[in-house]
Amino acid sequence: MSIRSAFRPSGALVASAVVCLSILFGCSGPFAVFPGGELEGEGRPAPEDWSFAGDYGTAQLETAAEEPYSVNIAYTVLGGRVYVNAGGTETRWVKNMNANPEVRLRVDGTLYELRAERVQDAETIREFAVAWTDQSVFRRDPTGYDELWLYRLVAR
Repeated sequence: MSIRSAFRPSGALVASAVVCLSILFGCSGPFAVFPGGELEGEGRPAPEDWSFAGDYGTAQLETAAEEPYSVNIAYTVLGGRVYVNAGGTETRWVKNMNANPEVRLRVDGTLYELRAERVQDAETIREFAVAWTDQSVFRRDPTGYDELWLYRLVAR
């Protein structure tokens, strides 16, 4: 067997890669850990109370309306308000929200039109930290970060 034939991908491998890439790039929204573009659907106004969404969950967040960028994200509900946390990392979606705070959030198939407000008051951050770390053993206490990128999503 030559080196060239040993490293030649099989037809099944190439076909599988094409299918996976087609699914990944054919999605309008995020796919697993990969970001996406515009979330499909008609946006609704924000509810006054987010308690219906549970204490926490996973949703899709779209930022940068002029060039939509979406991610899968964990959210936390405190006192009927919804929060998203990037921890100590100023990610692309955080930079997008700082430039334009208008966002869209899809929870359980419903898309909401919102505005992101950065949270920097110590009391809210402490309340959030307790809820956040109680939700999973993998969630690090956000009060330990030098800079915290925590956002409350509110009605536009």
